[in-house]
Amino acid sequence: MAITDSTANRYTALDPDVRLMLRVRDDDAQAFEELVRRYQQRLIGVLEHLVRGKDMAEDLAQEVFLRVFRARKNYKPGAKFSTWLFTIANNVASNALRNRARRKEVDVSTVMGPQREGNPLDEMLAAASGLMPARQLDKLERAEIVQLAVEALNDRQRMALLLAKFEGLSYEEIAQVMQLSPQAVKSLLSRARRNLKDLLRPYMEEGSSPDDPGAA
Repeated sequence: MAITDSTANRYTALDPDVRLMLRVRDDDAQAFEELVRRYQQRLIGVLEHLVRGKDMAEDLAQEVFLRVFRARKNYKPGAKFSTWLFTIANNVASNALRNRARRKEVDVSTVMGPQREGNPLDEMLAAASGLMPARQLDKLERAEIVQLAVEALNDRQRMALLLAKFEGLSYEEIAQVMQLSPQAVKSLLSRARRNLKDLLRPYMEEGSSPDDPGAA
């Protein structure tokens, strides 16, 4: 879909980061450095949740900024800069996850035979169930448990939730990033939040595990 001049002018007027990107289009190195400074840690944070590894997230963030720089001459603002940036990030992360999944399939089928990789939240749940006194669950860092629960969501739910919760993007902006309709994003987020609540419930209800008779 072509970006009209009126749309480009509107986002240029509203978004200072769009104006920085337009300077990048004109080969302003300082403007590019400023965008990297503003978004690098935010980008790494989202990517780390998606690919479950800081080193890989940092590598992918570099790939995202490289794509931004390569695309600079054709840049025309049709959205907020953050929406455009996270659209690129979503594509980069999706490609990386597909490639990793293919490599795992090859490794498992040709080297080790059929295997099922454990879910870290399931492993924590198993450790807690009947083996750990309820009072000890209080010692687990809630932030770590929440992170594990987010990682247990599927890729699409996790991406939508991260963009909504941590980046504050609207349904329409998330829809643009993920190439979905706003209604589909609303449904995706509803499922993500419901699944997250179900995953977290055993840990948040007075430290009891799901198999604890008192948790029923």
